[in-house]
Amino acid sequence: MLTMKKLDPKAVWFFFLQNSIGWIVFILFFSLCFGVPSVIGIIEESRTDILGGLALIYLVSFLLISTVITLLCYLFAKLTYSNYRYELKEDGFYKESGIITKKYVTIPYERIQNVDINRGIIARILGLSDLQIQTAGMSSAYGQHGAMGMGAEGRLPAVSESDALVIRDELIKRAKGRKENGGL
Repeated sequence: MLTMKKLDPKAVWFFFLQNSIGWIVFILFFSLCFGVPSVIGIIEESRTDILGGLALIYLVSFLLISTVITLLCYLFAKLTYSNYRYELKEDGFYKESGIITKKYVTIPYERIQNVDINRGIIARILGLSDLQIQTAGMSSAYGQHGAMGMGAEGRLPAVSESDALVIRDELIKRAKGRKENGGL
């Protein structure tokens, strides 16, 4: 039996940065809106060492919370990477992912309509690609204003650029072969 493949090892950093950006924005926003004005007010209104100590306590608390959140984001990224696997089997594309809840996706080749490669800014910096496998009926939905993209049924994030090209070409080749042979 063939073993399932893992994502590129740089996927850990991809997941870490992707998860951390939201937390960093939240911490900066919270600090600028509430923390900094409070510390400045305490320092300006007081000439005592006790209130100056409160500013130091706030700063240490901020650094401690930021460090804990950063470590948790890194742990989550490592767990996401280690639990993400995929395989091109004879009858279709298989993917499993998830830390707490496992998700198993199977896409038969005859259902594949298109395979896209996306490279966001973080992925480009790390030399990674996001492969999106679109299938009949899942690639778009019709809403009030026409077709709206819902995303791909099969997504393979954080694969190397060269692997993304190889996987895309192989998926398209197998999908075309299945459709020409009548789905057999």
